[in-house]
Amino acid sequence: MTTDSLPSEHPDIAHLGLSEASLRVLRELGFSRLTPIQARSLPVLLRGEDLVGQSATGSGKTVAFALPLLDHLDADQRMLQALVLCPTRELANQVAAAIRTLGRHRPGLRVLVLAGGMPSGPQRKALQEGVHVVVGTPGRVQDHLDRGLDVAQVRTVVLDEADRMLDMGFQESVEKILRALPVERQTLFFSATFPPSIAAMSRNWQRKPQHVTIAESGSEKPAIRHIVHLVAVEERQAALDAVLRSHAPTSALVFCNLKDSVRDVAAALARAGFAVEALHGDLEQRDRDRVMAKFRNGTTPFLVATDVAARGLDIAGLAAVINYEFASTPDTYVHRTGRTGRAGAPGLAISLVTPRDVDRLKACEKAAESAIERLPVPTSAPPKSVAAAVALDTLFISGGRKDKLRPSDILGALTGEAGVAATEIGRIEISDRFTYVAMPQRVVARLLAKSPGLRIKGRTFRLERVQ
Repeated sequence: MTTDSLPSEHPDIAHLGLSEASLRVLRELGFSRLTPIQARSLPVLLRGEDLVGQSATGSGKTVAFALPLLDHLDADQRMLQALVLCPTRELANQVAAAIRTLGRHRPGLRVLVLAGGMPSGPQRKALQEGVHVVVGTPGRVQDHLDRGLDVAQVRTVVLDEADRMLDMGFQESVEKILRALPVERQTLFFSATFPPSIAAMSRNWQRKPQHVTIAESGSEKPAIRHIVHLVAVEERQAALDAVLRSHAPTSALVFCNLKDSVRDVAAALARAGFAVEALHGDLEQRDRDRVMAKFRNGTTPFLVATDVAARGLDIAGLAAVINYEFASTPDTYVHRTGRTGRAGAPGLAISLVTPRDVDRLKACEKAAESAIERLPVPTSAPPKSVAAAVALDTLFISGGRKDKLRPSDILGALTGEAGVAATEIGRIEISDRFTYVAMPQRVVARLLAKSPGLRIKGRTFRLERVQ
């Protein structure tokens, strides 16, 4: 699950009117309290009302809409009844995983991701066999709609990160999808901000929506330290190197405004000895999945990305966000820096600001509602060993969700036949056709030397080290 599932401040779970299936899974996940957005949204959503929910990224919005969505399903009818639209494939996968986890005590529940980067044929086949919930990106959902996707029984539609979807130019696709849905439905907008474009869509597509706005204050506000270093353009790469060595974050997401900058910065960091990957729009989906898996499981602690490539990413425990190239707007600054300091953990946001960026600095400070420290670039001597020594590798297994593999199956095979200690197995990330597992480098080397395959549930799957 993502950080949306973590318990927080509200104690009234048992009195909200959730189904026993929902209450059971919440108990198993360790919920004892709800976040503010969950506590205020759930009663409205369980009554079937429309809603505009506004709160920061990582505040618990996924659980807030997923629980009522599941409680309103008729699991005996294998037809599409709920649709969740997300701006990116990565976010769609995260939301779908959360819905599957929250719905694990609902026998036969079928949740399907419809997003680009994957062939549409298997998606059409899954739709023909019947699903209850679709989580998808607007472009791919519209494509299936044009091919005859049956939405006549959709009771709930959710726009998750609605502001980002409109920023990315999806408004026309979103409105075409909304126009095709039944008039009698529940329509939910969840967003970190509430720009005029969202207000206009709410007026056009919702019926007397309730508004729930959670302002960050006190203990609810992320504990993010904001730092700015004023540098000349030609000094930025050296400054980035010094910042990473001085602060030594366990992980960092480095933002650039252009994909060419992403390539150059990642290459320079790699030459300096940092374990780093680049994420930009020119990557094939398979390479994108590989890069993100290695970043999420800690094999690669540093990722350089553009805003477009990084939208919708939810990385648990991200230690730092670094603006190599300064954010073009205050909203972009808030969205970037909000990736760190999640779930009560301290965060660090560092920006390398050139003289031409200074005018935007005050507006970003106001939007972030946090003081930004102006400090000189660190000048301490670099440590003897740069931040490159990564003890983890990522193991590729050629089977996934479509092969009926579950994390427990992977864990059992590795600890059984392969003889790996459970304590040596890190994050297990299962996709439709393959699985990534974080493990110590020496363990991966030992496994591959022993055999190129692993038997799981009576079948042999290919093993590879992810490069």
